[in-house]
Amino acid sequence: MRTIKISGGRVIDPSQGIDRTADVWISGEQIAGIGEMSNGEPEIVIDARGKIVCPGLIDCHVHLREPGNEEDETIQTGASSALAGGVTTVACMPNTLPPMDTRDAVEYVVLQAKRARKANVYPVACVSKGRKGEELAELGQLVDGGAVAFTDDGAPVSSAALMRQALAYARMFNRCIMQHCQVMELTTGAVMNDGFESMRLGLKGMPNAAEDIMVARDIRLAEITGGRLHIQHISTSRAVELVRDAKKRGIQVTAEACPHHFTLTDECLRTFDSNYKMNPPLRTKADVESVIEGLVDGTIEVLATDHAPHAAEKKARELDIAPFGIVGLETLIPITVKGLIEPGLLTWPDVINKLTVNPARLLNLDHRKGSLKVGYDADVTIIDPDASWVIDPAKLRSKSHNTPFGGWSVKGRAHTVIVNGEIRHSLEPGFETPGRRK
Repeated sequence: MRTIKISGGRVIDPSQGIDRTADVWISGEQIAGIGEMSNGEPEIVIDARGKIVCPGLIDCHVHLREPGNEEDETIQTGASSALAGGVTTVACMPNTLPPMDTRDAVEYVVLQAKRARKANVYPVACVSKGRKGEELAELGQLVDGGAVAFTDDGAPVSSAALMRQALAYARMFNRCIMQHCQVMELTTGAVMNDGFESMRLGLKGMPNAAEDIMVARDIRLAEITGGRLHIQHISTSRAVELVRDAKKRGIQVTAEACPHHFTLTDECLRTFDSNYKMNPPLRTKADVESVIEGLVDGTIEVLATDHAPHAAEKKARELDIAPFGIVGLETLIPITVKGLIEPGLLTWPDVINKLTVNPARLLNLDHRKGSLKVGYDADVTIIDPDASWVIDPAKLRSKSHNTPFGGWSVKGRAHTVIVNGEIRHSLEPGFETPGRRK
């Protein structure tokens, strides 16, 4: 059984309250321990001095596009992009063609991920059949196929009756309902945030109320049913307030924030660059400050990317017809550093907690992932916090390069990524080769 020793790094594991310089040992596919161990001579030694060693990062909101839109991304390219960003586990959304609303569709994703042998990929299946919001999908069969949660992401569950039913049924399987909170009647044809900038640019906007109303409705439904509700890509001040209040009242609601929603504002659309077009849209400075406040006080306990790749020819269309979304896996660490750590808003342990322990719990993976506890899956991310680099969209591992962060000078990068005891990504050429020693 192969042994790996990660030597001399700053080990941060929020699940155990660890933040100290130590060695991490891996035996086979499991974590063997932290600190001094008499495991004999390791087969591979990784020098982690000056670097952060933490549980493998988990992104609970990723679009991999396969099947149906392989020109944008595939499970293999998306999982490879995840590794380059330090992410060892992704939960992929079901807005594929056809949608992931059957056990066969879920199992197809699981099989393709195993074939790719990159990052771990867990399917998030549809709430409704065909993502049409009319009839509940067969949740039990989807769980049996490997679904870790449910969502119709890209489209909200607009029917209150169906959402209530979904929350109640998902509770039976201890799964959460992830909701893209948006009242569609208020956003049809819109391309950006509704406000001064949209009026100035002559573009139709999405009002904050479209998100706020749906968040309020779904929190009430979660309260009634006792189900688990997860608010995806939260972006408005009022939505953050609603989640904060719900948590105080003991309602089972969680929320995620994306790097673009705490670093960019709707003023970016002055360029008419479609790489700033996303859904929910970039909001105002006041909304950005509220999202940051929610991250700081724990109202928002999960960081996610909403990685949404689109081929260049699609994003090159006019702003009003270009698709929503940006890639985010490979920029997750540096943009989080720039937006939260460098300004002193959050510490490294705070950020890692929102990228390991909390998403693992959300996806019911906390019995095996999100921690460096002995016996847990040997998923480890080694981060160089001082690595300075310039984001070059052309060099991203994703099949698509639609990012608003191209040309940004940043710090912080995944150096080495281990999945199930295998080194699957490293900035040192050839280090993935089994048996190589350092």
